[in-house]
Amino acid sequence: MLVPVALLLLGALTAVVAPRLLARAEWPEREPVVALWMWQCVVAGVLLCCALSMTLSASAAWQAVRGRVFAPAPSDVVEAYALGASGPWAAATALALAAGAVWTGAMLTREIVRARARRRRRRAELLVRSPLLPGEEPGTDRLVVLEGERPDAWWLPGAAPQLVITTAALRRLKGRQLDAVLAHEQGHAQARHDWLLHCSGALAGGFPQVPVFAAFRDEMHRLVELAADDVASRRFGRLTIALALVELNEDRGVFGPCPTPHAQVPERVHRLLTPEPRLTAGRRLRLTAAGALVPVVPVLVAFMPGLSTLG
Repeated sequence: MLVPVALLLLGALTAVVAPRLLARAEWPEREPVVALWMWQCVVAGVLLCCALSMTLSASAAWQAVRGRVFAPAPSDVVEAYALGASGPWAAATALALAAGAVWTGAMLTREIVRARARRRRRRAELLVRSPLLPGEEPGTDRLVVLEGERPDAWWLPGAAPQLVITTAALRRLKGRQLDAVLAHEQGHAQARHDWLLHCSGALAGGFPQVPVFAAFRDEMHRLVELAADDVASRRFGRLTIALALVELNEDRGVFGPCPTPHAQVPERVHRLLTPEPRLTAGRRLRLTAAGALVPVVPVLVAFMPGLSTLG
């Protein structure tokens, strides 16, 4: 039975080759939304390879699983997979992959619990710094202004998302720069970028030895900011959002020679001030279709013996 082995090899090949191809490509910065889609398809393809390999290995190892997975299939299809010819490795492979699936679920659950705890803590801190007035209800204000000497603005996700901005930022942002910052943060909220960050962080934290998951997390943090910058720039212009980024970050030393946690800000400003033309609609469509094929290939590999028999 070679299909589970082929699926594992395909998953490993995808995990090694796809990130390198995306790292060498020049188009992700020009089309961050397409790049986000491509990365999600790559990771989905890797996970799907593991899930299908686990299912077929378990079917080969245990008759009870085989009876459920292949219950509606004709006998010729079951014979095409040669499930009875598997060795003792089938059970070990299925158990190892099942353990990985359980661990992945645990990491996702942990990330969600931590994110909710951070959100509750930040909302509690927000109520302390900006208490509600008589008659106000929590979460009714989409814009909250805080007293602060450091210019800052951030989006607080949740059932009632809010944009929080300090008085120092209000003093520094000029013209439509505040509107551009608001549009940037709304771009995060509308695209649910927080879920992408949670999922990528859970995979990278749960499997630190797997480079594709670490690259997925790093690229998600970078690409979601580029995508939100594009949302704001389409409404208010690239120069406006670039100047807003400078005003909010110049006191943090991000534009100096030493790297900081906000080292990507200068790159974002440079990208906004020296824009490259977008890809053509046809090329964007081709890249989107190519990304969608990544998780489709494992499904075709898994169903190929059965489809060949039926054909």
